[in-house]
Amino acid sequence: QVRLVESGGGLVQAGGSLKLTCSGSGGISSLSTMGWYRQAPGKQRELVASVTGHGAKNYAESVKGRFILSRTTNWSAIFLQMNSLKPEDTGVYYCNYRRLDYDVWGQGTQVTVSS
Repeated sequence: QVRLVESGGGLVQAGGSLKLTCSGSGGISSLSTMGWYRQAPGKQRELVASVTGHGAKNYAESVKGRFILSRTTNWSAIFLQMNSLKPEDTGVYYCNYRRLDYDVWGQGTQVTVSS
């Protein structure tokens, strides 16, 4: 059973930076896609950034040029470096692991950006 644990959220002023970490265990496959999603109050969960097993990365338009997704070579962890944060980046950030029809979510970490 894959298990994901997020860390690194917190409160930051607009323009600041945070780095989120997602630590995976339980048989992470290099053929999977892993990524970060976020959910703001009253809104649907949305994709922030993801990376496939081949290393192809996908970013939401709203974070391009500000956020950087990276991973360890053994897929044990992925990271989200968030720069130039804006109040609209506020939300709960979730790590996701997906392979075929197997879909796992972490518990989420709160990111709050004050104006």
